[in-house]
Amino acid sequence: MTSTLRRRPAQRRSVERVERMLDECAALLGEVGYDALTTKEVARRAEVPIGTFYQFFQDKRGLVRALALRNLEAFLARVADQIAQRAPEHWTDLVDLAIDEFVEMKRSTPGFAVVDFGEVLPTPGGPAVPGTNRMLDAALENNAVVADRLRDLLGAPVGTAADRALLVAVEATDAVLKLAFRVHPDGDPDLIAECKHLVRRYLAEHLTA
Repeated sequence: MTSTLRRRPAQRRSVERVERMLDECAALLGEVGYDALTTKEVARRAEVPIGTFYQFFQDKRGLVRALALRNLEAFLARVADQIAQRAPEHWTDLVDLAIDEFVEMKRSTPGFAVVDFGEVLPTPGGPAVPGTNRMLDAALENNAVVADRLRDLLGAPVGTAADRALLVAVEATDAVLKLAFRVHPDGDPDLIAECKHLVRRYLAEHLTA
């Protein structure tokens, strides 16, 4: 996966500065949206010199890419925690779990409604800003990266057919949940339930571990 930082922070102070900038980026995305987001305001609110900002991020887009990657890592950690707590009997039972965690992050994580795993959504549920479908990796679309990471986390079957099925499931989930958040700011519960049903049935038919 392509690095999202121009320079990796080595000292604790630098790590804290980078995290503050990402925190303020997320907050501002929720407050003013992507178009009005500026590197100057992120640096001001994070209390770092603008020169420090450019030591770590090339521009606003680079900052948002780093936030998207942090969001993905946070999502995977939440799913892993739920797996450890609930010990589901079959990996396809993890569909509800993963969707619930994503929906909760949409509702409660600052900036996640605008930028989740890369795509920039100026309005709830899209459409996305053109050119933001490869924010996580220049060679892969965002959903392909998410599918790869979920496969590793969930211990899903491997192989061309299994990889294709998981990617289709991620794409379908993405599309239906975008619709759910277009219909209702907190995600329409009926559409969220339909999303779970659709993906579970699809994976049950295509993946037989």
